[in-house]
Amino acid sequence: MSSYKQNQEFQVLHKEQGQTVRSRHLQYLLAFSYWPAIETRSGAPNIYEVRSYSLKPGTMIEWGNNWARAITHRRNNDEAFAGFFSQVGRLYNVHHFWCYKDLASRKETRESAWRSPGWDECVAYTVPLIREMQSRILLPTSFSPTQ
Repeated sequence: MSSYKQNQEFQVLHKEQGQTVRSRHLQYLLAFSYWPAIETRSGAPNIYEVRSYSLKPGTMIEWGNNWARAITHRRNNDEAFAGFFSQVGRLYNVHHFWCYKDLASRKETRESAWRSPGWDECVAYTVPLIREMQSRILLPTSFSPTQ
């Protein structure tokens, strides 16, 4: 940080950036051990859904234990891409990344999970642990290895 503070070019850039950015936050994330390993995707373009959850303080272990069982209901469809939890920054945050061919396959996969015995129990157990949740759809850039 001291090097950046002494760099005049950085100081100008930092000042300009401050005039255009409304807000930002950083998180240091760790992968859940039960989540499948991240694999690059190729072939037809995919879409990604990022489901982010802000959990109640003190509930991360419960969340992780329950999702270690819940992920088996979704693993058969090969859409689980990555699962992380925050260590630094906004704590008790979880991010699940799901990969789909398109929005129609997303819909079918999610409906299929509800038909899987035990999925409803997993959801019923984790919903009370959540303070806030978001879902975002992302499209990979042309140079992304996760097409």
